Amino acid sequence: MARAFKAALVLSLSLLVAGCTVPNKNNGSSVEEVQRAAFKADGPPKLTLFTMLSNRSGSGAHTSIMISGSQRVAFDPAGSFRHPQIVSRNDTVYGMTDYLVDQYTRFHARETYHVVVQEIVVSPEVAERALQLAINHPAVSQSYCAKSTSALVAQLPGFEDAPQSFFPRQLMDYFAEKGASFDRLYEYDDDDKSKVLAAFVPEYER
Repeated sequence: MARAFKAALVLSLSLLVAGCTVPNKNNGSSVEEVQRAAFKADGPPKLTLFTMLSNRSGSGAHTSIMISGSQRVAFDPAGSFRHPQIVSRNDTVYGMTDYLVDQYTRFHARETYHVVVQEIVVSPEVAERALQLAINHPAVSQSYCAKSTSALVAQLPGFEDAPQSFFPRQLMDYFAEKGASFDRLYEYDDDDKSKVLAAFVPEYER
């Protein structure tokens, strides 16, 4: 029984690796680039959880969280949404304008995966705490996307009971229990995400 469980765990983690990579080298963008890219969104402070699910099995492949406070960033642990003109340092993506949020979500939705988007409005204090945790978080190892995201969430006031898990669906279910809004994005583009980044055009060049 223990051997079967261990084998299942190894297989599950190997599937997670397929959705989580570590593309940033030398920490990514410079501090100056990060400062220039800062963007503050309209509306109340909020947390937005992204969960990428397999269209075949329903299993989770990647977890990330967007934080909207004094600025809006995406904590994309061991993620692959990286491009020379996307400002990211360690695993935090900066300058998350509405355009970049749309690009980020569509980048992950393709013929083999869809994206669950869940939003929770929080206090400015909770948003700022989350923002600082994301900004100061070191780069995350492969397959630790859900684990690191849930650990970040569990440090926020009111979210201390967040599950500490390697499995994206557990954090997704937790957000649902907390009353988060729920939406799904399906797209049927080619499964090769590198083509999306190759065609990426920054907002200011459109």
